[in-house]
Amino acid sequence: MQCVRSRLFSSQTRLLPIRSFSSSTISDSDLVVIGSGPGGYVAAIKAAQLGLKTVCVEKGSTFGGTCLNVGCIPSKALLNNSHYYYAAKNEFASRGIKIDNVEVDLPAMMKAKENSVSALTGGIAGLFKKNGITSVHGHGTIVTPNQVIVKNNDGGRTTINTKNILVATGSEVTPFPGIEVNEETVVSSTGALSLKEIPKTLTLIGAGVIGVELGSVWQRLGAKVTAIEFLGNIGGVGIDLEVAKSFQRSLQKQGMKFKLNTKVLSAERTPEGIKVTAENKKGQQEEVVSDVLLVCIGRRPYLDGLGLDNIGVAVDNRGRIPVNERFQTNIKNIYAIGDVIDGPMLAHKAEDEGIICVEGMVGGVPHINYDCVPSVIYTHPEVAWVGKSEEQVKAEGIPYKIGSFPMAANSRSKTNQDTDGLVKVIAHKDTDRLLGIHIVSSVAGELINEAALAMEYGASAEDIARVCHAHPTVSEALKEACVAAYAGKAINF
Repeated sequence: MQCVRSRLFSSQTRLLPIRSFSSSTISDSDLVVIGSGPGGYVAAIKAAQLGLKTVCVEKGSTFGGTCLNVGCIPSKALLNNSHYYYAAKNEFASRGIKIDNVEVDLPAMMKAKENSVSALTGGIAGLFKKNGITSVHGHGTIVTPNQVIVKNNDGGRTTINTKNILVATGSEVTPFPGIEVNEETVVSSTGALSLKEIPKTLTLIGAGVIGVELGSVWQRLGAKVTAIEFLGNIGGVGIDLEVAKSFQRSLQKQGMKFKLNTKVLSAERTPEGIKVTAENKKGQQEEVVSDVLLVCIGRRPYLDGLGLDNIGVAVDNRGRIPVNERFQTNIKNIYAIGDVIDGPMLAHKAEDEGIICVEGMVGGVPHINYDCVPSVIYTHPEVAWVGKSEEQVKAEGIPYKIGSFPMAANSRSKTNQDTDGLVKVIAHKDTDRLLGIHIVSSVAGELINEAALAMEYGASAEDIARVCHAHPTVSEALKEACVAAYAGKAINF
């Protein structure tokens, strides 16, 4: 018997391939971008278009970073398709459409999500080729201000010599102390995008953007969802509180439950499911048991193994890289953008920073107005805002006035039977200049861009009010809110 085992083992070892790992060097590059998320890949393309010899290092097997692979894009695919299912099951009959036996085909829905992801990540590869960008797949480490060494995914090593380095490594899920994520029954946002079956019950730790979006997906598909939130409002930090209340009412009508001003003390696996123990602001404790627990308390900069300590790049006490107006770190030829620096962790913010950063490298004058960077929550209804909330203008002592208009009074929303929400406009009391615009509507994410454009060019409420808007459109609600802000009263409400 020993002889047989020995011969088998000998035969197996002879079949193992002998691998050799190559080393290579890329010299004389103008810019190495570390990370190919929205900020990194856009910066690389812009740099190449401006004539810089550009290399992009990506640790994953595909381009696009968190956003395209396990963030913005797959979540929007699931949000869109789960909304179709929810509407077919709960709303079509009232619209005169009869459908029997509406069912979820979860594997097909996941396949549609994966197709969207692969099309877009493959599109970046095509854009890199089109623009002459060299890409290296592996983990990049900065060893000197002019050299990056990449531990390639295939086991080899690439040394890249460069004039400039741009850190665009994005962020990672913030862990909850004492709660271990296994991406099956206790999941992060990554695992929540790929559940194998629809849970009967789902608990969210956090009712910010990620929580309410992914909670909406599974609630629409049939899960009973409870969100536990430390703050007194949903939607995260920065949302206008009046808007947050309107938003919460909409989600509650759909069946989502919220426990606000409540902190999570612990979570443990039990035979009945995942048991979460929480405490409200009165000190009262309660337990919530569910099939799946989604931990979504935020994200933090991802700088692991980047080698910033090797060369003395400064990092603040929250793990962010301080930069100047040109996105330079304390080492002037090393730059940083996106989630690794201060500001909201938004893909479109990172994209703009990437373009502005590389334009500055070739002599351009950098400019970005962070007050005009919009935020969007892609639930139904959507929530979007740009500029300051009412709480912010109060805290800053700015004299202000408000104009608001309900979607229930908007003709297009009425015809669409989609009347949840409102538009809230905050303008300077004396000058009428727009300070903030907040929208709750099924198309808030599209409408907010008109608001951002207006604010970028210093528009007043009257400026938007006097622009002719097509009828009937949801955008007329924005116009009406601006009429209310500058004139004191809307026309149709």
